[in-house]
Amino acid sequence: MIVLLRRFSLVLLVISQFQVPEALAQITGGQHVFQFLSLPVSSRVTGLGGMQVAVKDDDPVFAASNPAALNPKMNGHVVFNHNFFLSDIQHGYVAYVHDLDKLGFTVQGALQYMKYGDIDRADEFGNLEGKVRAAETAFTLGAARPLTNRISMGLNLRMAVSTLDVYQASAMLADAGVMYADTAKRVTIGLVLRNAGTQMATYTGTREDLPFDLQIGITKRLKHLPFRFGVVAHHLHTWDIRYKDPNAESDDVLLFGGEKPVENKASAAIDNLFRHLIFNGEFLLGRNEGFRMRFGYNHLRKRELSVRNYRSLAGFSGGIGVKISRFRVDFGYSSYHLAGGVVHLGIGTNLRDFF
Repeated sequence: MIVLLRRFSLVLLVISQFQVPEALAQITGGQHVFQFLSLPVSSRVTGLGGMQVAVKDDDPVFAASNPAALNPKMNGHVVFNHNFFLSDIQHGYVAYVHDLDKLGFTVQGALQYMKYGDIDRADEFGNLEGKVRAAETAFTLGAARPLTNRISMGLNLRMAVSTLDVYQASAMLADAGVMYADTAKRVTIGLVLRNAGTQMATYTGTREDLPFDLQIGITKRLKHLPFRFGVVAHHLHTWDIRYKDPNAESDDVLLFGGEKPVENKASAAIDNLFRHLIFNGEFLLGRNEGFRMRFGYNHLRKRELSVRNYRSLAGFSGGIGVKISRFRVDFGYSSYHLAGGVVHLGIGTNLRDFF
C-alpha cells in the first residue's frame, strides 16, 4: 500500500501541479479526485498547451473539452490517442463521432483510461505481498446541435470509475459548452463548464470534490497566412490561484535585521492573471491542411513546475500533425519539469472512406 501511495502521489504531482522542492506552487492542486479528467486527451491539445475550447473543425478530440465543437464535418471520424506518461503510466483516449442529420444532432462516444502500471504491494517493513491494481476509466456520451448559423451548444455526460487497490469510487459528471464561430471573420469563441457533477461512490465514505473548471477561449485564423492563434482562460471560477511558498519566503529572511521586502501588488496581480491563460498557435499548411505544426505556452505550469535558479522549458509544448493517405497522425510533446515531459501520439481516420 505504501508503494501505491508513492506512485499515485507522483501522478498527482503532474496532474494537479503539486508543489515540488524549491519550486513555485499553487492552490489548485491536490483538491480533487478523478484528476486524470483534467489531462489533455489528445496529442493535438497537448501541443497547444493542454487546453483548447475554441476550435471547430473535423477533429473529434476538441469535443472532449467543449462538446459544442461537435459538428457534421466530424461524421464518421474515429480517433485514438495514447500518452506515454511518467514512469510506466499509460493514458489514452478513443472517440467516435456520428452525425444524425435528420435529427439535427451530432453525437459522440468516447473512452478515456489511465493505467498506473505494475505496482508492488509491500507492508510497512518492505516485504513484498504481490501486486496492486490501480486504474481509472471514464465513459462519455455527447451531443451538440446548432442554434443559429454561428452558435452551437453541446453537452457531454460522463461516467468515471476508479480502482486504487481495494478502494473504489465512481462519479457522474457533465460538460456544458457553447461555441460562436464566425467563418467570415475567422473568429471562434468557446465557453465551457467542465467536469461538473458528484461522486456516487467514495473511496472511504468521504465525498470529495471533482475537478470542475470554467473555461473560455478565442481563436483567430489569419486572412493571408495559414496560421491560427488562440488564448484560453481557465479556472475562471477562482481568481487567486497563486500559492505563497514558505520555502521561497525563507530565502527572503534578512541575516542582519531589517524589514522583509514586500511583494509588489501589481506584479502579483499580473502574475496571477497570466496563470489563468494559455497561449497557443497552429500552422495549417497544404491542401486540406495536410501538415499541421503547433505550439503552446502554459504560464501556470511554468510558474509552478520551474525549479528555482534553474532554467527549463516547463510550460512550453509543441507538436506536428501530418495526413498520410486516409489517416492523420499527430505527435505532441509537453515539458513539465526539469525531470522531463510527456509524449503524446494520436491517429485518426474517417470510417466512411473505407465503407
